[in-house]
Amino acid sequence: MRGGSAHRLRRAVWRQRRATAAGLALTAAALAVSGLGGSGAEGGDRAGHAAAGPAGASDAAGASPHRASPPVRLVSAPVRIADAATVRLLRPGDRVDVIASGGSGGGSRVLAKGARVAQVPPAAAEGSTEYGALIVLSVPRATAATLAGAGISGGFAVILC
Repeated sequence: MRGGSAHRLRRAVWRQRRATAAGLALTAAALAVSGLGGSGAEGGDRAGHAAAGPAGASDAAGASPHRASPPVRLVSAPVRIADAATVRLLRPGDRVDVIASGGSGGGSRVLAKGARVAQVPPAAAEGSTEYGALIVLSVPRATAATLAGAGISGGFAVILC
């Protein structure tokens, strides 16, 4: 009789292992789909995403400290890059950081991080690269305004991310 009860106990434990493994697999899949799994991505890689609410904020149920923020509306911003040869390296879908030169005596500053290249228009027919080359970036509206304002005073460079 002892052998029968031990067998039932082993079988019950085995069933619990399967249920636990299935539960862990479902939890991992849910975290992967929701994006809350801590992918280790830096903030700059998430261009176009607004920051979550204040630290420690939680919903009424208290289930999660992260609130789903509304998606940021992206606009197309044409940007003239000073080095036309650099533009030839870019393809639609690439991510770039946009750097503005400070002009005479000023340093450079990053205007956009992780901006997505939407278009790389063909070079002008006359082949002049004296004034750089144009690309179209997909960025939030505020970043587009910053790029437009800074484009008046100086040239841009890009860093391929």
